[in-house]
Amino acid sequence: MSDRYARQTVLPEVGAAGQAKLAAASVVVVGAGGLGCAVLPYLAAAGVGRLVIVDHDRVEESNLHRQPLYRMSDVGQLKAQAARAALLALNPALSIEAQAARLTAANAAACTQASVVVDAADSFAVTYVLSDACRDAGTPLVSASVVGLAGYVGAFCGTAPSYRAVFPEMPRTAANCASAGVLGSAVGVIGTLQAHLVLALLLEWQPPVLGRLLSIDFRTLRVGGFGFGAAAEPAGESLVFIAPAQVNAADIVIDLRSLAETPVSPFAAALRVAVETVEQAQLTLPRGPRIVLCCRSGVRAWRAARALQRQGHARLALVALGE
Repeated sequence: MSDRYARQTVLPEVGAAGQAKLAAASVVVVGAGGLGCAVLPYLAAAGVGRLVIVDHDRVEESNLHRQPLYRMSDVGQLKAQAARAALLALNPALSIEAQAARLTAANAAACTQASVVVDAADSFAVTYVLSDACRDAGTPLVSASVVGLAGYVGAFCGTAPSYRAVFPEMPRTAANCASAGVLGSAVGVIGTLQAHLVLALLLEWQPPVLGRLLSIDFRTLRVGGFGFGAAAEPAGESLVFIAPAQVNAADIVIDLRSLAETPVSPFAAALRVAVETVEQAQLTLPRGPRIVLCCRSGVRAWRAARALQRQGHARLALVALGE
């Protein structure tokens, strides 16, 4: 065996058999931003045989304080491709695929054809889409998020409850790195914890990490967490995200973004309505057609959908249009 892995194969929890498991494994990492830039090098360095990187974004200079996988020369390049090049320079023996695409409900199922899926996108909509797909496929999902000086990481699906079982509701508002800020070291710690959970899953350590969540407040150094192995999947009809291409002409489309936020909607016939208008029942809509609610992150769409459910509407779908 190569000296490359000598320091980890000497561990009884890894050994030659464990290293062979890693070499035979495949991991899909959705998101090559702050979390992905911590997850990916450690999985590559550990010898995970096949890595698939899914990210539609390009490297910006403002990324570099928390995404050290990239260099100034990568600014403007697709993150998936720049990450692939950096990882192959680290470990050229691996199979690494770059998919420069946005994760949506249309392509999520393909991502579950792996040993483990990593949710490093830091997007509520992506998390729910991936969790639904991984739950249906029985594929473990390691999901994490960091905003400001706090973050969490958890292992869902597979033989454990889904993210939706633990968090059946979105928050009413959602900060992101641009609005709330984020410290690069905090992202790095959570991202390396994600990589650690992935390796624990691939090496089949006991007790299993599935059904566990760890949270860290980096300002106070408080560490929390809980097990959710007994969480029940939500009853009734779930609010699901669909891809923009899955919207059809018979749908009633409501774009919840303001004209100042987005002057032109990608859906020409969309109604432009504020989420508060929907919540206050100031909008009259027919009962028959499906109602598709759109916003940037999915949070306003979720709020509006819950309001419409209370008003008696049943055929609902959500679209997160992203940046």
